[in-house]
Amino acid sequence: MRGRLFIAALVMVAAQAALAVQPDEILPDPALEARARAIGQVLRCPVCQGETIDESTAPISRDLRLFVRERLASGDSDPQVIDAVTARFGEYVLFQPKAQGANLILYWAAPIMALVAALAAFLYLRARRAGPPDAATPLSEDERARLDALMRDQGR
Repeated sequence: MRGRLFIAALVMVAAQAALAVQPDEILPDPALEARARAIGQVLRCPVCQGETIDESTAPISRDLRLFVRERLASGDSDPQVIDAVTARFGEYVLFQPKAQGANLILYWAAPIMALVAALAAFLYLRARRAGPPDAATPLSEDERARLDALMRDQGR
């Protein structure tokens, strides 16, 4: 019984993505429609944030899907369509922003932090492996006499 419920839930989740692109949005040319679907997979829904515009049922995603198809029908190339959407909504709508400008910080932050962490771990383990410091040197006669005097003064 649980297996059937799991399969039914899985089918419903998968069907939701299939229902996002409405039949009236589909282009008559299969090649253009395939390009529109490919572009739709790299563009993020501005409202849903974690879904592509092809998966989202938000009205803004429908508008974006129609915009993409209009641009393709007018003869724009795939990069031109993506640039037009990016110009309209910003780089936020791209699932993979371009590695340039301020985005370089995002692309390089994780590898740099991993290297810093590895270096810190190496230095920590190396210092730990060195063992405890050498045994303390014994006190000289002058130091011993001074310590005894301090201890006597504390006892009063």
